[in-house]
Amino acid sequence: MTPTEIPIAGESIRLGQLLKFASVVEDGADARAVVEAGEVEVNGEVDVRRGRQVRPGDTVTYAGETFAVISES
Repeated sequence: MTPTEIPIAGESIRLGQLLKFASVVEDGADARAVVEAGEVEVNGEVDVRRGRQVRPGDTVTYAGETFAVISES
């Protein structure tokens, strides 16, 4: 399955913000819950820090969907 590309404007974005931006969670509370429950992987490894900075080139997987973080420019 091809990852969905998520363009970001800056050098990085917080993991919780990315999940909201990708429309896979409704709000920050939902993002916090799924990240702290260990349901999110960054670059193939479970990460429980919703403040984790993800950058272009990183991949995020949640609920069977994979997102490739790319630079907006």
